[in-house]
Amino acid sequence: MQKGPVYMDYNATTPVDPRVMDAMFPFFQKYFGNPASSQHIYGWEAAEAVDLARAQIANHIGAESKEIIFTSGATESDNLALKGVFEMYATKGNHIITCTTEHKAVLDTCKHLEEKGASVTCLPVEENGRIDLDKLEAAILPKTILIAIMYANNETGVIQPVAEIGAIAKKQGVLFFCDGAQAVGKIPMQVQQDNIDILSFSAHKMYGPKGVGALYVRRKNPRVKLIEQLNGGGHERGMRSGTLNVPGIIGLEKAMEICRLEMAEDTKRITILRNRLQAGLLQVNGTHINGDLQARLPNTLNITFEGIPAKSLMTALIHDMAVSPGSACTSASATPSHVLKAMGLSDEAIQSSLRFSIGRYTTAEEIDYVLQKLVPVIEELRLENQAESSSYDIHGMDNKL
Repeated sequence: MQKGPVYMDYNATTPVDPRVMDAMFPFFQKYFGNPASSQHIYGWEAAEAVDLARAQIANHIGAESKEIIFTSGATESDNLALKGVFEMYATKGNHIITCTTEHKAVLDTCKHLEEKGASVTCLPVEENGRIDLDKLEAAILPKTILIAIMYANNETGVIQPVAEIGAIAKKQGVLFFCDGAQAVGKIPMQVQQDNIDILSFSAHKMYGPKGVGALYVRRKNPRVKLIEQLNGGGHERGMRSGTLNVPGIIGLEKAMEICRLEMAEDTKRITILRNRLQAGLLQVNGTHINGDLQARLPNTLNITFEGIPAKSLMTALIHDMAVSPGSACTSASATPSHVLKAMGLSDEAIQSSLRFSIGRYTTAEEIDYVLQKLVPVIEELRLENQAESSSYDIHGMDNKL
């Protein structure tokens, strides 16, 4: 029997796959060289390993080797994409289109760029969390230089119509940047078919190490150029200076390879588990799912428990399961989820919502354990809240008398 706590926060981060660790290990000691050290064999070995990993990473997403720029993760990649485009294409225009449910790494960067003179249109989403393509096309102006829409949402798992967005951008001569942190490694995707010009992703979302990620930057049709945001050496085609994290890059490639080879099998198994959890929770009165039921990641379930503060649930079950009220990057904030708010949920409903995200190592036994522990607590907290409400009503009546 599962002793807990069960990890159900895979969208925040994932455990490193042992096969990834095995691939990385030699590059901490045996092949420890700096790939920029071109004068000796230690540098040559490191550079050769990085070149091979870059080519394989590119192949995993249907790109070319020279289109992959290594970074410290998706947040840095997002910043490089947005700031790099804004500065490079300043003579063409200053208008950026994004949407209300983007990750804070995109939204906060857009706010920063507004202070630098950017004009930002933040599109609303429908109740299901997806954007309206007609509204997107209508928002494009002659001075629009970039559309920034994420592939899959980290809180709800909702998948945007990326290929259609990219087609609109291409037709209008606008660059399309896509935050792919939650999508790469989880669902099939190819940058050419999806009409993506710039794509960010991170290793630790797909069973790789923290602290390493990449940015795909298209080299033809159109050729995309970025102004580097980290200066000092002109590494990575002049777009990102700094010594490369060789073990991390090896880990990123190995993680992507495993995800690609095992994606179909993993998706089938994880979807069954997600649906098992979903069915069990929906048996409880006053629960409903947030986000599109079809266009969503196979591992993600965002659900509202009416009348029960999510924090109370998490506190009561802290020794049994690890879940999240939303994004790990904004969990320290007391403000309600901007994603759920953009989808039209009330503050009360948002405060009563939890995100469950499962993954490669989740088992059926763990799902059953979570349901066994969670359902009685939901019912108990609901009864407590009703009792407190009744007590308040009685005392309130006494005061009026």
